[in-house]
Amino acid sequence: MSSRRDELYRQRRAKLARLRERGIDPYPPRYQRTHTAAEALRAFQTWEEAGAANPAPDVRVAGRITAMRDMGGATFIDLRDGSGKLQAYLRRDVLGEEAYEGLRDLDLGDFLGVAGSLFRTRTGEITVDVREHTLLAKALLPPPEKWHGLADVETRYRQRYLDLMANQEAQELFVLRSRVVAAIRRFMDGRGFLEVETPVLLPEAGGAAARPFVTHYEALDRDFYLRIATELHLKRLIIGGFDRVYEMGRVFRNEGLSTRHNPEFTLLESYEAYADYNAVAAMVEELVSQVAQEVLGTTRVPNESGELDLSPPWRRLTVIEGLRQYAGLELEAHWEEAALRAAVEKMGIEVTPGAGWAKLVDEVLATCVEPHLIEPTFLMDYPAALSPLAKKKPDDPRFVERFEPFVAGIELGNAYTELNDPLEQRERFREQARRRAAGDEEAERGDEDFLRALEHGMPPTGGLGLGIDRLVMVLTGQRAIRQVILFPQLRLRD
Repeated sequence: MSSRRDELYRQRRAKLARLRERGIDPYPPRYQRTHTAAEALRAFQTWEEAGAANPAPDVRVAGRITAMRDMGGATFIDLRDGSGKLQAYLRRDVLGEEAYEGLRDLDLGDFLGVAGSLFRTRTGEITVDVREHTLLAKALLPPPEKWHGLADVETRYRQRYLDLMANQEAQELFVLRSRVVAAIRRFMDGRGFLEVETPVLLPEAGGAAARPFVTHYEALDRDFYLRIATELHLKRLIIGGFDRVYEMGRVFRNEGLSTRHNPEFTLLESYEAYADYNAVAAMVEELVSQVAQEVLGTTRVPNESGELDLSPPWRRLTVIEGLRQYAGLELEAHWEEAALRAAVEKMGIEVTPGAGWAKLVDEVLATCVEPHLIEPTFLMDYPAALSPLAKKKPDDPRFVERFEPFVAGIELGNAYTELNDPLEQRERFREQARRRAAGDEEAERGDEDFLRALEHGMPPTGGLGLGIDRLVMVLTGQRAIRQVILFPQLRLRD
């Protein structure tokens, strides 16, 4: 702590000692509220609208002290709880000399309970005329210096409690995020999907092209993986007889930190029997627009260039069209790895020396195409080499029935018509194993138990993975994933 902070800490410890010497418990176990701040304000407004004939409402409210104004014989205190702010008015002639002088041992950040009747001040602010007050928690550390707006980004991420304490807009953002999750659940439940739970610790980490986290399972004396997706277990449920299933949960990918990547994130995955990627695309545009309307009251969301309309229908753009339009690359002329590598190098795109054909295509898409997908767009029909779990297009088996939804240049997820041929799936896994042996640590990992399940038969199925964090970014106009995760992963400080 800095010397200034050390001194404030000592002062607060001294106040704590004085409180205890006077027989006051600075950390009582409970306090019975009758109203939140917002409920108290509404109660007074209702009383006024009814004619204010009866005595004004009595309330017992509590919250953190965010402001104190000593007027000599009276003190105004702002209390903030989870619903908002309410002013309290404490007078020496009402509380008595000893109790009023005890206010000197209160500080910004302390929690205080007050009881009294409501009234309006001369400035029109609804206020509690306090008859009694109770200290509920003594804060030994002061609130952020800029109480009405903590600006330091590093502190906001590392000490989110200070961010929530100081920035009302941060609280509102995470309340909105919670409402988004609830709205998604209502949407999926309303379409007849069954919410399920699948394992987090797995003997094999499959379902996505990503490097997993590894942990050791002591009871089994072997390494397990934190799941990188829920896909393979959810498809087991389709095989078992459920027609529509979904899961919203945390997944973990041992990858870098960036404005759009956090090693642990929240993912919605859903699988629908007898559906294909076209049906899933229609569901996605309906889901996103309906959630926006329910949570924001509009399908128009903020963007750097103005607003974006999330209402259906969204633009459909094939990978071939996207590469041609935004990268000037004719994929049909670059099916050989050497030819594609030469074209990529000419574009000035840096790729790892051992990158294969699929990785090169992925790099061109990420660098040249995806940043231009600002209006809601489905990028469709990916090369089969990029999609080991997706079904090939019947009219051109070089491509698969897969799409990724983009809004504001942000990839929201991944979806496809699921590959349900167990023999082809086994061969695809073998090809991924060859890629891993060649050094691609993100290549898909095989799962023998999943292959065994698939051999029992899986109906035609449409699958979806939708990133909740990125969806919240789009709905709120945020540009960094850390802004929408309460406790994002950060590099350790020395």
